[in-house]
Amino acid sequence: MRCTTLAFLTLCLAQPGAADLSTLSQPHLDITPRSAAERERIAGVTALTQDFSQAEKFESRPGGAASVRAINTPDAFSQPSGNISFARELDFKLGNALFRKLWVSSPASTLASDGLGPLYNARSCQRCHLKDGRGHPPEGPQDSAVSMFLRISVPATPEEPMSEIEAFLLSVGEETPRSRPDPVYGGQLQDFAVQGQKAEYRLEVSYEEVEVALSDGETARLRRPTYAAADLGYGPLAHDAMLSPRIAPQMIGLGLLEAIPAADILAGADPEDRDNDGISGRAQVVWSFEHDRPMLGRFGWKAGAPSIREQSASAFAGDIGISSPIFDAPWGDCTEAQAGCIAGPHGDGDSRVQEIDAEGLDLVTFYSRNLAVPMRRDVGDPQVLRGKRVFYDSGCPACHRPKFVTDRLDDQPEQSFQLIWPHSDLLLHDMGEGLADQRPEGRANGREWRTAPLWGIGMTQTVSKIATYLHDGRARSLLEAVLWHGGEGAAARDRVIKMPKADRAALIRYLESL
Repeated sequence: MRCTTLAFLTLCLAQPGAADLSTLSQPHLDITPRSAAERERIAGVTALTQDFSQAEKFESRPGGAASVRAINTPDAFSQPSGNISFARELDFKLGNALFRKLWVSSPASTLASDGLGPLYNARSCQRCHLKDGRGHPPEGPQDSAVSMFLRISVPATPEEPMSEIEAFLLSVGEETPRSRPDPVYGGQLQDFAVQGQKAEYRLEVSYEEVEVALSDGETARLRRPTYAAADLGYGPLAHDAMLSPRIAPQMIGLGLLEAIPAADILAGADPEDRDNDGISGRAQVVWSFEHDRPMLGRFGWKAGAPSIREQSASAFAGDIGISSPIFDAPWGDCTEAQAGCIAGPHGDGDSRVQEIDAEGLDLVTFYSRNLAVPMRRDVGDPQVLRGKRVFYDSGCPACHRPKFVTDRLDDQPEQSFQLIWPHSDLLLHDMGEGLADQRPEGRANGREWRTAPLWGIGMTQTVSKIATYLHDGRARSLLEAVLWHGGEGAAARDRVIKMPKADRAALIRYLESL
């Protein structure tokens, strides 16, 4: 059996004044506790099926009542929750306007839109999350890297004081690799700058083709990427700088992921692989700067953010250079070594305290929380059902957990008590050396990544036009993405390599239906 808690959490929660597991969830949620009978009923509903002769009840609606009809246009990921009220849809539209707004540099006559940068990766949220879908690496020298960037950090020296999360983890007996933002380039590299400032770098990507032999005479070609930070604007990188490429992830279903009870996510963790199935998922725990305490990490490629609101504020700061009530530095990711950037004009003057205020951040959060998951296609198709059996028999649900039931939320009716099908356990897993970035983040080491939700993945091409997968977009097809799995995913990958060609085709067909 998987353990229902983690050793470090047990120690933490045993301390005087510590809260129970539910407080690792989102503090803003008005949660109605579950009864024992309800928990038992939910366990039955979310158990893995053994019947692949037909689709499961409600399987066609991966977002529960919040699901929407799948439309075959680039707007497929831009629809509001299917169960949203007319009055609340207005807030969704206002949030959409802020999500799409192009920010400008200061000073400007458009006082509500100035404050861009001084260093930035994009001028709007939508420029990275293309049509609310995923980004992609630059496809050739003429293509912009606007939906992809490099995170950067350096190892912390022993003399440096611990961060809040490092100190917390050490206090409960867990020592993690310590790192800091680069002293010159900060936490991520920005490839644009406002007038009068220098951009930090230009992203260069090159690929080496690797051939993989499959059963029945088939082959696949993978591309192994190499990344370089060219045209550095502020001197050479530190000799021990750690770089991690990231494309913007798709935005659908975030509110439903946020509404999954923390205890249900923790119940899937098995860091010591006590059941000997080769899967050792670990919960990410991060420091919430909004709530000033440790929280369960859920969002981002390494689950580095605890909530949609904090993730949104972090993106405003790092990607666009916009201050908010959570990250209030008007110069965004600029460091003390970039004195000109800090001294430059910003958009927090006059009556504005931050460049996006609490109301604006709340609207963007509401919009992000209510981007709906499209309904499944062809759930009863015989090849899709065959692919589903292959998916289960290959062990994929050990990480890509199909189902959860969200909390009862009095203040979020769209996400309240929904049976959802994200196909993710939201835990960290060792994905092997091939996908490793060798850059720790919180509890995640350089080989660990959060299991990516699979809902909507079959509509990537429809929404984004350029369909690439994994954290850096190296995979050009779903099969390539599977073949990159290593570490805890190696056994499932090897089964895919060796299975009959028809089963492999059915598996991909199933994934395309999600």
